[in-house]
Amino acid sequence: MPYEWTQAPEGTAELHLWPYRSLPRRGMVWFLGITAALLGLPALVLIGSPVLWGLLPFLMGAIWAIWAALNRSFRDGEIIEVLHLSPDTARLTRHGPRGRRADWQANPHWVQVTLHPSGGPVPQYLTLRGAGREVELGAFLTEAERVSLESELRRALKGNQ
Repeated sequence: MPYEWTQAPEGTAELHLWPYRSLPRRGMVWFLGITAALLGLPALVLIGSPVLWGLLPFLMGAIWAIWAALNRSFRDGEIIEVLHLSPDTARLTRHGPRGRRADWQANPHWVQVTLHPSGGPVPQYLTLRGAGREVELGAFLTEAERVSLESELRRALKGNQ
């Protein structure tokens, strides 16, 4: 699962969440190399022909477009959410793409964990409410992972009180 709990000293716990990556950077390099080879293979018969110079910019443009799209996907997926639970504070920090950061803090005794089966931006929408604010948690997780995480969060919050 793309989240893990870490136990820190003195009854504190941290939850780290991140989006699932089906294609790692190394796989992207392999994919681009194989795509370039497969696009270039038919162009081998055109070596020495002026037609090759007409097709070459389009072939290179296609490779560049694939690289740009995959690179954008990697940048947009650089999300890490860290929930720090201690006996006196529940703090959620979301490190988003391109350096964006959002913080939320509340007293863990008053934090409510809510799983919205429908009506949210995603099915099984998971939120934390406290300090007059409601924040989402793990919107990038699958439905089953959010359901599982909800019960784990409830246990962790009860254990911190």
